Amino acid sequence: MTEPQRPRAVFSNEDFRLIRSAIEHYLPIVRDQPDSTKFANLYHRLGRLS
Repeated sequence: MTEPQRPRAVFSNEDFRLIRSAIEHYLPIVRDQPDSTKFANLYHRLGRLS
């Protein structure tokens, strides 16, 4: 039997930086909406990756 191959990454480190930048610009737009906290949390989690 062969060992299962490691799955390929979907996003690169550069992708995470781009996504974080996009969310940073989007945060003021959703500031007063219910999902604003989710976007803020995602922004901070992505900051720990890069």
